[in-house]
Amino acid sequence: MSAIIESESAVATPPHGKATAVTDSSVRRTEWCLRIGAAACFIGHGAFGIITKEAWLPYFAVVGIGRDLAFTLMPLIGALDVTAGVMMLLSPRPIVLMYMALWGLWTAMLRPMAGESVFETLERAGNYGVPIALLLWYGRPASLRALFKPVTRLKSIDRETVGRALLWTTAVLLFAHGALQAVTHKPSFASLYGAVGWPSSVANPIGLIEMAAAILVIVAPVPALLVGVAVWKIASESLFPLSGTPIWEFVERAGSYAAPIALVLLYGKSPLTRIHLSRRFQ
Repeated sequence: MSAIIESESAVATPPHGKATAVTDSSVRRTEWCLRIGAAACFIGHGAFGIITKEAWLPYFAVVGIGRDLAFTLMPLIGALDVTAGVMMLLSPRPIVLMYMALWGLWTAMLRPMAGESVFETLERAGNYGVPIALLLWYGRPASLRALFKPVTRLKSIDRETVGRALLWTTAVLLFAHGALQAVTHKPSFASLYGAVGWPSSVANPIGLIEMAAAILVIVAPVPALLVGVAVWKIASESLFPLSGTPIWEFVERAGSYAAPIALVLLYGKSPLTRIHLSRRFQ
């Protein structure tokens, strides 16, 4: 692991008490959860580029790229995404995280530009929200050169800011996933639930439950709820491979699993203790 973690006793608390030195185990678990989530997302997304994905053609068309050129560019973009994911695991660098955050947001925004619902952008909050949380985690690079250097040291973590980023990422992606079912009635959910023998009619109530759970995440975040969200996201997204689509559909949604889990790891509260993100940590 490239980050060298200083012990809690050796770190002074920054001004205003916003940041906190945390234990080695807490830092390692949370950081690795976020790194794995970001890496898997881009490796999965990149795999689709390498094998090419016809469903991406409308997004290339938004910027005037035709079919033939799109299929030529897909493997190149895919290889870049996979490289970014591997670097996130082996040697995280601010420039890679900036690419992940901006590219993840841009590709999500292409969907409504191509005529799809804006909820498609929001539902992919894990793709860009987790890299943003990691940028906040590592802090602002000291120089332009530092953008390209591996992160080598963590002195303290602004747990409040990182926590808020992860909380909103979790709530937004969950609410939008529910809205795609209960509001826009996205047809693909019928085949997903059909993979386990559920009727298409379950999509609407499940969507409403997800939207309500997202609101609860904001107003009353407790670890039990966040773990439940993570378990549900893993279970529901596993319907993609069960329905016959490539495993990469499940892998590229890893940010959606990592965000709620990392939030629990970061705060380490008992299951029913509400997480207070506004608390100042000394």
